[in-house]
Amino acid sequence: MLSEHYELIEALATNFAIAVLFLLIGLAIQDVLNKGNVPKYGRWFVWLVLFLGCAGFIAKGIIQAFWEAGM
Repeated sequence: MLSEHYELIEALATNFAIAVLFLLIGLAIQDVLNKGNVPKYGRWFVWLVLFLGCAGFIAKGIIQAFWEAGM
C-alpha cells in the first residue's frame, strides 16, 4: 500500500517541509527586525516580500493542481 501512494506522500511531505521552512524564516526575520530597530516602513516591506514569496508558492501549487487535473 505504501508503494502505491509513494508519490502522494512525497508531495505532501515536500509541501509540509516548505511550509515549515517559511515559518522558520518568518521567525528568524521577526527576531532580526526586533533586534535591529528597523523602522515601521522597512518592517512592512520585509513582511510584504515574505508574503509574496508564500503567495507565489501557493499559487504555483494551485496552478499545478489544475494543470495536472487537465483543466
